[in-house]
Amino acid sequence: MSVLSGRKILLGVTGGIAAYKTAFLVRLFIKAGAQVKVILTPAAKAFVTPLTLSTLSKNEVFSSFTKDDDENGLWNNHVELGLWADLMLVAPATANTLSKMATGNSDNFLLATYLSAKCPVYFAPAMDLDMFKHPSTKENFNTLISFGNVMIPATSGELASGLSGAGRMAEPEDILRFIEDDIAEKLPLKNKKILITAGPTYEAIDPVRFIGNHSSGKMGFELAAEAYAAGAEVILISGPTHLENPNDGIKLIRVQSAQEMYDATLENFDDMDVAIASAAVSDYRPKQAASQKIKKNNENLQLELVRNPDILATLGTKKKHQILVGFALETQNEEENALGKLEQKNLDFIVLNSLNDTGAGFRSETNKIKILYKDGRQKTFGVKSKKEVARDIIEEINLLLHE
Repeated sequence: MSVLSGRKILLGVTGGIAAYKTAFLVRLFIKAGAQVKVILTPAAKAFVTPLTLSTLSKNEVFSSFTKDDDENGLWNNHVELGLWADLMLVAPATANTLSKMATGNSDNFLLATYLSAKCPVYFAPAMDLDMFKHPSTKENFNTLISFGNVMIPATSGELASGLSGAGRMAEPEDILRFIEDDIAEKLPLKNKKILITAGPTYEAIDPVRFIGNHSSGKMGFELAAEAYAAGAEVILISGPTHLENPNDGIKLIRVQSAQEMYDATLENFDDMDVAIASAAVSDYRPKQAASQKIKKNNENLQLELVRNPDILATLGTKKKHQILVGFALETQNEEENALGKLEQKNLDFIVLNSLNDTGAGFRSETNKIKILYKDGRQKTFGVKSKKEVARDIIEEINLLLHE
């Protein structure tokens, strides 16, 4: 699975003959699982059409600040587009465009978007031999690199002028590989192994009934997605949930009961660098599940319940080098109960949710958390989407791993 899977790529195409290669480049990005939006400079339209790139990217292609056929003058928001992207690539990057990027000139929509982008920016130079060798071009390369932009080296070969030498834009396959390798090398959790538990557990009463809870598993699945995006090797152990695996690169183990989750977690824990127990595991199960459906014969039904194994406490006794993170969903004495769990289960930090907070808890698209550390530190976060909460938690883990 490509590290580009799920990423949003903004491709800027400028007016050089190598622009024809961008049709192949867009196809490669889409095949890698990325979302792609394209900006053409006015000059680029002479080499590749908006129709071609919009068909391949399955998105509108942008070229100017307003839509050409819009009599109302509604504008294309370059700021919004720049913020949308996870990465931006300018390819081909002509000498003219590189000069403008280096000096902050924003006389077209692509350049204005480049200046608004907050994401990593790659550029793939494409120009003739003498232009490529010119001192001003080399100075522009150095300036852009000093800005934090990443240059994808041009290759040598036959050029449009008939000359042969440096200045040929890298081939689409090589551009894709360069970006994948560069991203993978910079991922903060590269070579780390993370185990995450998610969702509820169902404890059978009979073949059709169970004891469970309202957990959707969404928080754990978002954690798995964010950890994988940060470069980690992820094992996700999930109780019953309708959610799909967020990425084929994540090893998803589906279980039903607390005992099954316990067994799967313990089987994989020793090899992990981090374990995050976000599952809402049932504390009790029926002592004996009926082999046949229980009939409605009496006014009352009594079930004898026994304790399930405590997954998190067991991990706390077994951990050596691992960072161990737990969750506490509380309704009263929230901080006191969470701190008790933090100490008793030998956690590095605990994520506290309170059902008294609006926007927190089960079956919600949002969450509100407080992170409590074993050294007494606390961090409080506002209401955010569960994806953003997962990102905050993974960032805290990344900080611990690199202390």
